[in-house]
Amino acid sequence: MQTNFTIRTARQSDSVELRDLYKNTVLIINRRDYSQEEVEDWASCGNDLSKIEKMIETHYFIVAVDQQLQIVGFSSITSQGYLHSMFVHKDFQGKGIATILLKEIERYAIEQGMERITSEVSLTARPFFKRQGYTVEKEQKRQANKLSLTNFWMQKTLNT
Repeated sequence: MQTNFTIRTARQSDSVELRDLYKNTVLIINRRDYSQEEVEDWASCGNDLSKIEKMIETHYFIVAVDQQLQIVGFSSITSQGYLHSMFVHKDFQGKGIATILLKEIERYAIEQGMERITSEVSLTARPFFKRQGYTVEKEQKRQANKLSLTNFWMQKTLNT
């Protein structure tokens, strides 16, 4: 696992880079488990920069940056313990970035007194979250933009 990545809080000036990372990751990485039509619909959910900017404002929103200061991953959690996002750049998959981001999210959640984290997890991300101790509560269909995609409601009880 590489550790030459830095975690920092997201800034409003990151919004375009975050949008592009999100869209490219969904279109390329999630194509393994979803149809082309599904990933295109899902990726279109990231078109509105104001939604990203609002999440930076209202969530604990962190980014992983490499030594060239490129954002290579991001994650966010609400104050209610809902893990809203976890995406790693298509060129940086398998380098431990998601694990580093999730450990920081969990550290923050424990510090804030949260007892559990919930999330809606894609087919692609489910094995990762399972390895991190998350359990599937239910399989569900979730509206992306126009289409309903299969995902999983997962949760983890935190050791506070």
